[in-house]
Amino acid sequence: MSDVSTPAVGGTDIMRFIKANIRDTALLLSLLAIMVFFQFTTGGVLFKPVNMTNLILQNSYIVIMALGMLLIIIAGHIDLSVGSVSGFVGSVAAIMMVPWKMDPFVTMAACLALGAAIGGVQGYFVAYHKIPAFIVTLAGMLIFKGLSLTVLGGASVGPFPKEFQLLSSGFVPDIFSVQLFGGPFNLLALLIGGGVTTLIIYFNTKERHEQQAHGMAEEPHSIFLGRNILIAAAFMGFSFLMARYKGLPNVLIVMFALIALFVFITTRTTFGRRVYAMGGNEKASKRSGINTERMTFLIFVIMGALAALAGLIFAARLNVATPKAGLGFELEVIAACFIGGAAVTGGVGKIIGAVIGAFIIGVMNNGMSIMGVGI
Repeated sequence: MSDVSTPAVGGTDIMRFIKANIRDTALLLSLLAIMVFFQFTTGGVLFKPVNMTNLILQNSYIVIMALGMLLIIIAGHIDLSVGSVSGFVGSVAAIMMVPWKMDPFVTMAACLALGAAIGGVQGYFVAYHKIPAFIVTLAGMLIFKGLSLTVLGGASVGPFPKEFQLLSSGFVPDIFSVQLFGGPFNLLALLIGGGVTTLIIYFNTKERHEQQAHGMAEEPHSIFLGRNILIAAAFMGFSFLMARYKGLPNVLIVMFALIALFVFITTRTTFGRRVYAMGGNEKASKRSGINTERMTFLIFVIMGALAALAGLIFAARLNVATPKAGLGFELEVIAACFIGGAAVTGGVGKIIGAVIGAFIIGVMNNGMSIMGVGI
């Protein structure tokens, strides 16, 4: 009797868990399905190492801005100015490095501070003067779009110093220089991928043990095992593809570090819990002792800094600053968050979901570009 009932219970647990996490599962499966579709329709071009590298470079600034945008959306706000701010910061960086001949590293630090200050100004009006974020950031979008045109004088400015270009076009140097699979093979990229995979599986296992110790583990063992196997296969496969080209792009390291940081902030810190609480019910959060004005101000500062970083990366990739830089970025960033599961009403959303949403958009753009659709 027990032999018959045990599998049924296990199967019921698995189905219950899948139904409870259907949004996350469907999102990941959608990305995989889109990638497989374009892999076939592009004749195998999508998964070529050079194209995977381009995919990272083309979407890095969208992913980076989506991290900050998700915090703003979770808190119940919106930021329409991120595209214009990124373009404006890129314009300022161009003026500082080309006509003024300033050091690239000093320029980058100053531009990040400028972006944070811009976010702070907008956040101040939203938080302390209770002006809707839509209105404040819409004004910011128009203002900084005009300022970009003014700063550049209506012309493109470039090229930039090589040190600055490395932010987007540089790669982690290979220290092994081996020849495998008929050409140069960046062994360091594969080793880094293996190390990251090991860390992810370690922390996943540690978290599961902690949940089991407190009687909170809901994920069936078979799903936990399968999920970690898929994570390992995805990371190692991606690392292998990168190793067969030039290795890991510098911007990928920056992007991954930021993703890890924001996952930690949203899941492990008081700050993250307060952001979710604000989005769920701002009045209740305020009555429970959360300084909602300060929290709102800080998330806009973070968004401004990330928009500035995205603007620097975009400018470094093009090796020129143009008045039209950043045009339409806000739509892709906001779309990435909502595709990734964020709610318009706030209080809902995950960092990984926003990242997957950004890559869904990126893969579709990349795949259709290869196919010549919409060009």
